[in-house]
Amino acid sequence: MTLFALGSVLVVLAALCSYLNYRYLRLPPTIGVMATVLVASLLLLAAGSTATGIRAWAAALVGQIDFNETVLHGMLAFLLFAGALQLDLGEMAREKWTIGLLAVLGTCISTFLVGISAYGIFSFIGLRPGLMPCLLFGALISPTDPIAVLAIMQKVGAPKRLEIQITGESLFNDGLGVVVFLTLLQLSKGHATLGVADVSLLLIREVGGGILLGLAAGLLTYYLLRRVDEYQVEILLTLALAMGGFALSDSLHFSAPITAVVAGLFIGNRGRALAMSVKTREHVDTFWELIDGILNALLFLLIGLEVLVMPFDMRNILAGLCMVPATLLARWLSVGAIIAPLRRPLSCDRGTVRILTWGALRGGISVAMALSLPTADAKPALVTATYVVVIFSIIAQGLTVGRFIRWILPQPKPKSAVRR
Repeated sequence: MTLFALGSVLVVLAALCSYLNYRYLRLPPTIGVMATVLVASLLLLAAGSTATGIRAWAAALVGQIDFNETVLHGMLAFLLFAGALQLDLGEMAREKWTIGLLAVLGTCISTFLVGISAYGIFSFIGLRPGLMPCLLFGALISPTDPIAVLAIMQKVGAPKRLEIQITGESLFNDGLGVVVFLTLLQLSKGHATLGVADVSLLLIREVGGGILLGLAAGLLTYYLLRRVDEYQVEILLTLALAMGGFALSDSLHFSAPITAVVAGLFIGNRGRALAMSVKTREHVDTFWELIDGILNALLFLLIGLEVLVMPFDMRNILAGLCMVPATLLARWLSVGAIIAPLRRPLSCDRGTVRILTWGALRGGISVAMALSLPTADAKPALVTATYVVVIFSIIAQGLTVGRFIRWILPQPKPKSAVRR
């Protein structure tokens, strides 16, 4: 199948799932698409020999898609840039300490806690993948997925401050998560010479280089935007920034996700205020909103379709189900270790830890990293566990996070009208 034909099939499927969700399910768009295709995939698997032809065609279709390459080196550039473009840098600056501590320290604590929990749970079930693969699982599942979070948090009516905290953390912690994941991956391959200095250098190179490149590319684009007043040209410039900056950062071995986030924040704030007319801002916002919506639908479609090619083993599924509460507990402990002692300096509400725990969604980035693991005996168990946690996160947490927030932070009752 040609690349155009493959893309056409995926777009048609995403459109049909979006239509069915809008007409009948009425779920949030991304969750509805994934739920629809997930149910269809499970029905095909349950049909057995009666649907062999359809299942074989669908599995062959999914087999042509490199999920890791498609997500981490393709969709991510557009989705992160589009998400960052919408955020207010001033509001993020007011929450900088909360976002920074959660993105850096919280991710590291969670990686260790999830890894240790996975080692104990997998060993108890009889899988015994080893400590290093379990720590790799902790590294890929701990960062909250900015794509899943941005797609859902904006629709649940969360208080603005909490939305900024959760989305801000999600936009930055995946960069650190990738660094931790790559470091552990090198150690697992026998590169045991990595020390604290090596890890620090890798962190500085990945994160620092990504920030500097994002600022430089954003500044150049801002300079160009100020010298034109034609929305078609300006949209093309923002598209070039998202794609070119991400590709260049990737080739230089910087953190391409952080480059996209920093560039998006720069253009979405300074560029929007000083380099765009009202007409241009409307067209740029509409364009990137469409890009965000279409690619989110395709991404969650791919997550649902991956069920068709996953190896099914009851022990692996059981391990994944056990890792759901373990991952939530690790998130609760890692967030609580930061927020609880610093609640007053950070000015956090009492329900913040619980909301940040339940609102921490995992998504396509975790699946992509799991699929990028080298082929080994432990890979099927880790991929299945990742998939189970991601499915639970998007569907169970994604569908209930709005009600959960309203339960933790009840809205004040309106005052009754005073009778004359």
